[in-house]
Amino acid sequence: MAYKIAAVHPGGLAARHGLRPGDAIERINGEPLIDNVDYEALTARSRVRLSVIHPDGKTREVTIIKPRDASLGLEMEAAFTDMKPMQCKNHCVFCFIDQMPPHMRDTLYVKDDDWRFSLMMGNYITLTNLSDAEFGRLIRRRASPLYISVQAMDPDVRVRMMRNPQAARLPERLDQLKAAGISFHCQVVLCPGINDGAVLDDTLERLSGYLPNARSAALVPVGLTRFRERLAPLKNYDPEGARAVLRQAERWQRRFLEQAGTRFVFPSDEFFCRADEPLPGADWYEGYPQIENGVGLLRQYEEALAARSLQGREAGERGVRRRVAILCGTSIAPVMRRWIDRYAPPGPEVAVCPVVNRFFGETITVTGLLTGQDLMDAAERCQADEIMISANCLRSEGDLFLDDMPLTALSERFHVTLIRGGASLYENLLGET
Repeated sequence: MAYKIAAVHPGGLAARHGLRPGDAIERINGEPLIDNVDYEALTARSRVRLSVIHPDGKTREVTIIKPRDASLGLEMEAAFTDMKPMQCKNHCVFCFIDQMPPHMRDTLYVKDDDWRFSLMMGNYITLTNLSDAEFGRLIRRRASPLYISVQAMDPDVRVRMMRNPQAARLPERLDQLKAAGISFHCQVVLCPGINDGAVLDDTLERLSGYLPNARSAALVPVGLTRFRERLAPLKNYDPEGARAVLRQAERWQRRFLEQAGTRFVFPSDEFFCRADEPLPGADWYEGYPQIENGVGLLRQYEEALAARSLQGREAGERGVRRRVAILCGTSIAPVMRRWIDRYAPPGPEVAVCPVVNRFFGETITVTGLLTGQDLMDAAERCQADEIMISANCLRSEGDLFLDDMPLTALSERFHVTLIRGGASLYENLLGET
């Protein structure tokens, strides 16, 4: 397939070689052009050979010699740059999207499993939907690092969890990635009684053979909503179960530190919250390689809050005197209370109000999955002059909650302030001067 050029930068390499808008590129260095990943990888070389089709149908070969990684000065048409995500072919017993209620916005039901988005944005993938040809393209494109949902290294357990026979090929795929020098981060979504305990020991034992290509492994507890009719029976981690995971991870961390100089395996913040155990220090996270997976997010948040609080104390800052209610998920509420007691500026009267998730069910305890209606109901019960909520409750555009309630519906009834991080929380508590 040939993709049209939308624009050519004046004076750029492509312009100097006679390329024009409307020309189409079919191949680069003899390889068919599939998507933007191909374009970026193939044009990063010092010698680039383009197979160009002109609007009149004539074709020609254009060879450009340039510094490696220098841009050709082309902009491709939107159909080329707007890549449609590759769809997931699994039917995982723990899939969160399968637990979504009906009649929500379409984007909330998209099941992507796309190695290109893993490379570009850190999305987790399973490698089960790739043909051998597409996996070969991944290797040729040197897609590194990738983010891989492992769940279990035992092929039988992985197939049982993901309900896809292709899941059994993970060891083979990881062998190929290691041989090609491609690195990857791992995720294990833990389901009590299925892939924890001895199965988790086996998974970490096998992953140890992929170091240093395998850079880290996050342990994340399964999330269960109330919409699980006709789905596999699963249960959540209780405090005792969460503590058992933390102790198991500690044993493996000691071994990895001794053998490889890295802790490698990192339980998510939610395990510490469920176990009611203190968060590790910043050094424990080794640069936060799994921050997007909820590993170290709370520690990073507290570090920023503590630094801003110290600055405020040294400057003698005082906040505006008023009643503030911080609405948050039930798992972080005890932690947030400790933070407020330790770091809040003098002046405001601050209450931390845990919000029970009625929409998805009380087993969903994280702040980011609170809906507008649950926040509205909680705000109604608060005696406060100002309501603070995490910006993570809103979609990326910052306007809608998960239940499609607009932010304006809440802000029209209450004085609402959005929290965007630890330093932001401190600034918000200071209020207007």
